[in-house]
Amino acid sequence: MRENFEKRASVPDLRDVFLCHAWDDRKGAAKDLNDLLESRGVSVWFSEKDVPLGATLLREIDKGLARSRVGIVLVTPALLRRVASEGIAEKELSALLARDLLVPIVHDTTYEALREVSPLLGSRSGLSTAEEPMADIAAKLAELVTL
Repeated sequence: MRENFEKRASVPDLRDVFLCHAWDDRKGAAKDLNDLLESRGVSVWFSEKDVPLGATLLREIDKGLARSRVGIVLVTPALLRRVASEGIAEKELSALLARDLLVPIVHDTTYEALREVSPLLGSRSGLSTAEEPMADIAAKLAELVTL
């Protein structure tokens, strides 16, 4: 993962990470993770702050995906529901899975539940808030993307 990140680091004007999350989590766990990452100097593409009013959501997400070095998927029960119903989160996930720059963060759910909805994402090495606090996870992610 680190090697792939370093290869994309030479591309100008890229964010360090793209934060994929369920709409329902935008003011809770996703905002918390965004804030923790930014407090550690990580530049985050986060829809809550990066989609201008009146903009086409899917187009802005597409641009955010293209302009980010690595993807983080915040896997929550809400995200699992959204992916299963083939909403916007499912489209983001499909784009991120096509690249080898993806880290799942499992929060308030399990890898088993994730594998039932997305075996490909569930097979990726990631982190879980059941095993360590979100602040520690943010620190590990910051270490991964710091050049």
